Amino acid sequence: MTSDRHVNAARSKVFGEVAELYDSARPGYSDAMVTEVLAYTVLGDRAAVEVGAGTGKATVPFAALGIPLVCVEPDARMAEVLRRNTASYPNVRVEVGDFEQWRPGGRHYGLLFAASSWNFLDRDRRWDLVHAALAPGGAMALIRNPHGIHDGGLRVELAAIGDRHGITGSPHRFLACDLSGDKPGNWDQAWPDTECRRDGRFTDLRSVRFRQNLRYDTDRYLGYLASLSAYRILPDDHRDQALAEAGRLLDAHGGGIDVLQVTDVFLARAR
Repeated sequence: MTSDRHVNAARSKVFGEVAELYDSARPGYSDAMVTEVLAYTVLGDRAAVEVGAGTGKATVPFAALGIPLVCVEPDARMAEVLRRNTASYPNVRVEVGDFEQWRPGGRHYGLLFAASSWNFLDRDRRWDLVHAALAPGGAMALIRNPHGIHDGGLRVELAAIGDRHGITGSPHRFLACDLSGDKPGNWDQAWPDTECRRDGRFTDLRSVRFRQNLRYDTDRYLGYLASLSAYRILPDDHRDQALAEAGRLLDAHGGGIDVLQVTDVFLARAR
């Protein structure tokens, strides 16, 4: 039987197939989130390390503030776009490889952050790896961007398309009101707070949520869907059909979709 570890590792490598689409269609991260993370962090003269940096959606707002960054990205195709997006920031270094095989080489960091990549890491090793990379008192920030759909009828129809084509982890599970609370983590993936407390090597645990309403036109939303691992792992014909059906539906509903984008942040500090 294929383990969750191997499934997650495989899914983490599918984004490079559509690296340019990922970069153009995926939403970014708010300045307020970056401010919150840096207010919590005591960097001193230490650099930050980003795990699963992708094309730099979260990298750029940190880099623009002059934060020295080491970006670990498992897919060379994603790293190529990342290098282009950070070319004007000499404080950014990109290292290609899996975080599980990456070695700090004696370096200890003041901040480690992972934006939408934590769930792809080896669950048996990720807390050990984070703790080993951080200096005492160093901060970790785990960041996710789930969204909820404002139109309940549209959500039901989009979810039905996903069900017909065997899409697991569909982004159409939630209404905006499902994510309206102040407490992060009321979505499909387990919030890391409990796991972190059980580990015991971290302190000062905090959870923060930010919100913004976004409007996607049909083409951009289809690009967003096509960049998700749940769609990338489908056979090509199933994916194409699912996207075509979603496109017709969105065009019939005014040519786009309104969503509530939330940014959930988990913060902890190495003891």
